[in-house]
Amino acid sequence: MLKKVFKAFEYRNFRLMWFGACVSSIGTWMQILAQSWLVYQLSNKAQYLGIDQFLGQIPIFLFSLFGGVFADRRSRRGILLVSQFIQMTCAFTLTVLAATHLVEVWHIWCLSFFVGLAQAFGGPAYSALVPSLVEKKEDLQNAIALNSIQFNLARVIGPVLGGVALAKLGPAWCFGLNGLSFVAVVISLLVIKVPFTPAKTQESVMDSMREGFAFVRKRDGMISLIVLAFLMTALAFPMISFLPVFAKTVFHGGSNIYMWLLVSSGAGSVTGALAVAASRNTGQQYRRALLAMLLLGLLIAGFGLSYAFPLSAVLLFLGGAALMVVFALNSSLVQTYVGDAMRGRVMSVYNVAFRGGMPFGSLLAGYLIGVTSAPRVMQANGVAIVLLGLFFLAIMKSPDAEAS
Repeated sequence: MLKKVFKAFEYRNFRLMWFGACVSSIGTWMQILAQSWLVYQLSNKAQYLGIDQFLGQIPIFLFSLFGGVFADRRSRRGILLVSQFIQMTCAFTLTVLAATHLVEVWHIWCLSFFVGLAQAFGGPAYSALVPSLVEKKEDLQNAIALNSIQFNLARVIGPVLGGVALAKLGPAWCFGLNGLSFVAVVISLLVIKVPFTPAKTQESVMDSMREGFAFVRKRDGMISLIVLAFLMTALAFPMISFLPVFAKTVFHGGSNIYMWLLVSSGAGSVTGALAVAASRNTGQQYRRALLAMLLLGLLIAGFGLSYAFPLSAVLLFLGGAALMVVFALNSSLVQTYVGDAMRGRVMSVYNVAFRGGMPFGSLLAGYLIGVTSAPRVMQANGVAIVLLGLFFLAIMKSPDAEAS
């Protein structure tokens, strides 16, 4: 059973990349916890949290298409190395500002934007790199699920370590440890063998982007997956983005309550990713994803209704699991559509939708929380996800047959 769950670990390159990325992701989640809490502590405004999320994600929405083109025509390893060094520099800059007590909210906003800009080019390169690290197509879903596990395992470990560091040492330590964590992924990138040679082309960047869009339009079902990814992130991720608000205003606690809320969500996501990794590709990915989406909507609405911390933690755990099932199945389905030569561009279009929903959803949710309250916004988002899932389940054609 375990061999089946961790099948992609049989590939050396994937295994090395996984461990390096996991260490880096742990550092990232340490910073996310400390940064979100610091923004809310400095401003006491949910809208400022929404703006921070917006500025961190909007570069991905604006520039990922360019990143996808470069991922298909340049060294993916080289693009990722530049991206890691930029993010490392931003982490150390924030470390110095926090340690010297000079940090202001606008500093954090600016650094969030530059980190997002680096991720706009690094994200498509990484998404295109991972499938090339496994040799057999039937192991692709397992590799994508395991990649989700490393990210969400970091969502458990990172907040715990970050919560301890924040409480005992202060936010500067969280930012500094995140900067150091990038060393692990840099080492992984330097030692793996990347079985991809960029095609030589005289085609302009804009022509390459148009080719990627044309590919997406021609594949029946692809557009529905992209629209679904955008709407899902816009409606679902505010549940995670605004956990500091729930910790302070609903549960009347501090950073320790926020930490345990993040850990609950992350542990659920690990469980969901493990379930996907262990499951067989039965050709029903699309339907399973939509059924998980219905469950997710109910759980988010329930979280908005709950004022009991233990119940809310359980709902976050289950919601994290359902969220990961939806995205892992959708992402693996998109990956099966495309060969390696087009993967960077196609995944950049998908990532624009997947990551693009976050800034707009967070900005809108932050505004609405200021007008009403965080619980009411989560209730509304949960109901909207249920209605969206019913709509796609009822009238959208399943793309499974096309991808098989």
